[in-house]
Amino acid sequence: MEKLLNDFSVGLFFWQTLLFLVLIFVLRKYAWKPILNAVNEREDSIQEALDSAKEAKLEMAKLKSDNEDLLNEARAERDAMLKEAREIKDGIVADAKGIANKESEKIIASARESIQHEKMAAITELKNQVATLSIEIAEKILKDELSSADKQKAIIDNAVKDINLN
Repeated sequence: MEKLLNDFSVGLFFWQTLLFLVLIFVLRKYAWKPILNAVNEREDSIQEALDSAKEAKLEMAKLKSDNEDLLNEARAERDAMLKEAREIKDGIVADAKGIANKESEKIIASARESIQHEKMAAITELKNQVATLSIEIAEKILKDELSSADKQKAIIDNAVKDINLN
């Protein structure tokens, strides 16, 4: 029985080995190639994804650099525009000050001229009033002085003496 069991073990071992080798052959022929192909394809797709990620990263860095350049250019343009606006504003303010100064000088000159005319008119009016008052006062004084004949004769004598002296 031992021999039978031994022969059976050897036979079983033989058939198991043969089945194992057949299974390996079949798997190699029909399963490993597709599995290896699938693994290789997966590896290739992962490598492509990594390459795409690197390219995307480089592209993002380039875009970031371009954006920085655009921002710097925009800042420079903004600064130039602000400088130009300040210069224009300063020019407008200077022009407005010049015009205002000219206008104020014209107004002051006009006011001085008007004041001078008013002054002359007032002086003339004052002279006329003084002359009128002087005439009225002289008339009153002469009426008082010439009311008597003796006073008239004395005034005429004095006037004649003054004329002879001159």
